[in-house]
Amino acid sequence: MESRCCGVNRYLQLFRIGNCLMGVVGLMMGVWVAVGTEAPDFWYEILIGSGVVFFFIAGGNSLNDFVDREVDRAAHPERPIPSGRLSPRRVLRISGICFAVSFAMSLFLDSASTLVVVVAIALMLLYEAKTKKAGLSGNINIALLTSMLFLLGGTIVGGLERTFVLAALAGLATLGREIIKDIEDMDSDFDRLTLPKRVGKERAHMVAAVPIIVAVILSLWPYLDGTFSIWYLGVVLVADAIFIYAAVVQFRNPRQGQKFAKYGMMVALVAFLLGGFQ
Repeated sequence: MESRCCGVNRYLQLFRIGNCLMGVVGLMMGVWVAVGTEAPDFWYEILIGSGVVFFFIAGGNSLNDFVDREVDRAAHPERPIPSGRLSPRRVLRISGICFAVSFAMSLFLDSASTLVVVVAIALMLLYEAKTKKAGLSGNINIALLTSMLFLLGGTIVGGLERTFVLAALAGLATLGREIIKDIEDMDSDFDRLTLPKRVGKERAHMVAAVPIIVAVILSLWPYLDGTFSIWYLGVVLVADAIFIYAAVVQFRNPRQGQKFAKYGMMVALVAFLLGGFQ
């Protein structure tokens, strides 16, 4: 029994099951923003879309473990490959199967949703093969993948246009946070040519602040165009205050900056959640 449990746990660890479930939550947030209280009417699309997201993230995390297997021997020796519980070849095969299942499930949705999934898989492969170590292009890659999660939530229920602002807000905040994380990890990123290494810390700080401030400005649009009510505005202003603090504090404390940018994203999601109630 213990051996069987260990066998299951290695796959749960490989997939980063918590990340997979959080991705499904993100998809549902996109659905909620797109159709609000009508979301239960789309139970079939949500079920299929959740499977698409779950297997996509599992495939991406598995591919990440395969690509980073040598680095993980020192940085994360407990992971399935460096610990010897899974072979690199098997992990690569699992990643391919997960991506294939994600794509196959997307065929049961509309063509727009399938296209989003195909582009997301291509971006993930590009990230692991090239842009991860390229600095800013890798940051942009991650930001796009974050945005596409919410766009998929919109496409599966036919409400894509209502998710544009949420996707853009999430992508911009993620871009800023990723750059701040690179500033924080500048001394330990020996194998990556990150933006801070290219332009220096001070310029990187300024670049990181730009997408965060743009996200703050963009966050007001759903209220100004009448999409969401005063309840949305009240909460999103709190999120904006946190984002502004993150943009300022990251100049002297990158760790605090990226942490508060994450908090701002969480509060902004609450604002969009309330915005679904009209």
